[in-house]
Amino acid sequence: MKIRINLDIELAKNKMQLKELSQRIDISMTNLSLLKNGKVKAIRFSTLEAICEELNCQPGDILVYERDSE
Repeated sequence: MKIRINLDIELAKNKMQLKELSQRIDISMTNLSLLKNGKVKAIRFSTLEAICEELNCQPGDILVYERDSE
């Protein structure tokens, strides 16, 4: 089981840099970078809500479930 994070895709759709998103939603660059690179084990709903509101997207646009290949 794997959750893929598509934050970079949504940033590109909105022509926004990670730094700009960080400033707009008041979350550190480090934390957003870790999220973007899939290095986190959890995300707060408040963080996900802020990202979705700023990027005008749905949580499913950011987080995608992929099945493990057997």
